[in-house]
Amino acid sequence: MLSVSEVRVRYAETDQMGVAYHANYLVWCEVGRTDFIRSLGMTYAEMEGRGIRLAVADAQLRFHASARYDDVVRIETRLTGVRSRMVTFAYEIVRVTEPGDIVGERLVSASTTLVSVTAEGRPTSLPLEMRQLMERGLSPRAD
Repeated sequence: MLSVSEVRVRYAETDQMGVAYHANYLVWCEVGRTDFIRSLGMTYAEMEGRGIRLAVADAQLRFHASARYDDVVRIETRLTGVRSRMVTFAYEIVRVTEPGDIVGERLVSASTTLVSVTAEGRPTSLPLEMRQLMERGLSPRAD
């Protein structure tokens, strides 16, 4: 399953040269991730209401090009792994000419692994219902 989100780079997200600050790509990954979970039929707020939070345990980013002020960037999000306590997402962030464009210049390839934790921050297993929901969104492996 693929979830697609788009954002326009705001002036506040850039440096003096109009280049997007590198930490913003993690924020855009979060946009993609929460939209992905929503597309499965549950909001992140509903998940938290059930006592589950997802804490980032690992984040990897590979920069290919820079986003600039006023660019439209598309975040393509896939769920690539589901385990009892962890989920892994993969992202491609691309610059598009206009919102909704199909093809764009790749800016960043990224992945995040998140651990299921209680409200107190202790690792916990994903409830079966939530794990099954996530498993329905898994992307096939590209072996």
